[in-house]
Amino acid sequence: MALWEIKNVAVRGVTGTVPAHAVKTADFDIFTPEEAETFDRTVGIKNRYIGPEELCTSDLCFDAAERLLAALGWERESIDVLVFGSVTGDYKTPPTAGILQHRLGLPTSTFVLDIPMGCCGSMYAINVAGNLLSAGSVRRALLLVGDTALRMGSMKDKSRVPLFGDSGTAMALEYDPAADPIVIEFNTLGSGYEALITPHGGFRHPITAESFVEEDFGNGIIRAPKDTLINGMDVFSFAISRPPISIKKLMETYELTPDNVDYFLIHQANKLIVDRIVKKLKLPLEKVPYDLQEFGNLGGASIPMLMSWNLAEELRSRPLTLLCSSFGLGLTWGTMVLRTQTMTVLPVSKL
Repeated sequence: MALWEIKNVAVRGVTGTVPAHAVKTADFDIFTPEEAETFDRTVGIKNRYIGPEELCTSDLCFDAAERLLAALGWERESIDVLVFGSVTGDYKTPPTAGILQHRLGLPTSTFVLDIPMGCCGSMYAINVAGNLLSAGSVRRALLLVGDTALRMGSMKDKSRVPLFGDSGTAMALEYDPAADPIVIEFNTLGSGYEALITPHGGFRHPITAESFVEEDFGNGIIRAPKDTLINGMDVFSFAISRPPISIKKLMETYELTPDNVDYFLIHQANKLIVDRIVKKLKLPLEKVPYDLQEFGNLGGASIPMLMSWNLAEELRSRPLTLLCSSFGLGLTWGTMVLRTQTMTVLPVSKL
């Protein structure tokens, strides 16, 4: 087990932003009313927020960052690191982190980095920024994680369309010798990369006329090679097997139990997956918050949005021990123990 122990780093604040437009499952014209009702009941995603084409992930993250910086009272010149975690950046090049550095008015000395790691995005961002901060040579980091993932796929693909919502989150990290270590374990199953993939559009398979030719795969799945696909059975099997093993190992290593962990924050992929992980590990339901019924699958923003939406009052008022699990694109999965101090948590905003 390869563990990262990030010392001297505290989370100072977190918030999220979603588009103003809410979409119920029944609003998608690919579903009958009966199918929408079944989806809501089994998958657990009843609502999601979807932005117009001109609204980018960076716009949502920018709003979250502006509000969080104002609430913390942090001067722009004090931000040493900016990480943008997303698979839906503004452009293929340049990195979106640099564009956000300019929009936010951060100094040119700010270290910027894009991390396109999908559903593990926030955990990767914490790991990279946290390790940069831990030595004390830089003091403050801003982590902006989100996606507008729905538009990456086909609107005729029932296996993908209703799963995702748009969001942007902001998390502030600061050097603090009094902070408890942040512990993270990462794993990668690169052989499973085709389970979550956009076949055309990169340099392996550039966009051609063939990229736009739709194929009917049956069961309400119509897509072209330019569209992101999900191999549902492979992803489900991966998600309910690999992450629970890592959670159990990390709990054993650090002598954690359901009694001394305040909350288990599990990536909100869908209710079937989260429920199965909870059952496998025999976790108390009252310690496993869900927000997918309101936001859908938010990819890498899942963990910070759970903190903002479900745990705001407690994070503001008392220290918490959180055990977090993310899994997805790659295939990658990460497990994190985060012991928080009291922090600034702003309400989720709509843009």
